[in-house]
Amino acid sequence: MENNKITLYGFNNLTKTLSFNIYDVCYAKGQKEQKDYIEYIDEQYNSERLTKILCDVTEMIGARVLNISKQDYEPQGASVNVLIAEKELDKDSIDPSCNLGILPDTPEMIHAHLDKSHVTVHTFPEYHPDNSISTFRVDIDVSTCGTISPLNALNYLIASFDSDIITIDYRVRGFTRDVLGKKFFIDHDITSIQDYIDKSTLTRYDAIDVNVYQSNIFHTKLLIKEIDLQNYLFKKDVYELTPKQRLDITDSLRREMIEIYSGMNIY
Repeated sequence: MENNKITLYGFNNLTKTLSFNIYDVCYAKGQKEQKDYIEYIDEQYNSERLTKILCDVTEMIGARVLNISKQDYEPQGASVNVLIAEKELDKDSIDPSCNLGILPDTPEMIHAHLDKSHVTVHTFPEYHPDNSISTFRVDIDVSTCGTISPLNALNYLIASFDSDIITIDYRVRGFTRDVLGKKFFIDHDITSIQDYIDKSTLTRYDAIDVNVYQSNIFHTKLLIKEIDLQNYLFKKDVYELTPKQRLDITDSLRREMIEIYSGMNIY
């Protein structure tokens, strides 16, 4: 393996970006229950918890935290941005505006620029009063420059959320050169994002790929196979429902998932 390594000229300029998008679907009957669910899920995934997840991701891919910016929004939603570096930096070379992940105890708005390596997350709770189904969407982007790969954190991200629908995009951009000047547009073998997902996780989902190999663009979509209705009911027990109600609610949940998975209105 060591003998097969390529000697590069200068820094590895390849940028690897993993975009991870999940949906959690819930049945909440009535507008009050829907609002209660939104408040509950918004608190469950507030900026503090999301920050911990992103810091764990940073550690998993072998990077270092330079700066953290986080914010909870009203009426709901949160965002976290983590500026990272591939290697540990000397203190003298770190911009003094960076907080190195140490945030003040008192609430304070922090503004930070993005470098070529960063991790971001945004949440989007959503419901409609004419529909008893609420959704919670999480968007995560992990962008690295150099030898570290965001794919190393994929299974941790999937396990960190209740994921009914998952869409994953992975793209390698730019190029780097060896010492003789030859360009390399990718520095690792990959045929599918599914190769990096734990096999036990894959068995729970239906998955399809849409890949553009010539452009180093990879896309995978996953849809949960089995619906355990109790896990989708908010403040209600499945045994309170008649068999017909259970079937109707399960059908509504499945239809919602299929439309989100397909990216179009079907029913």
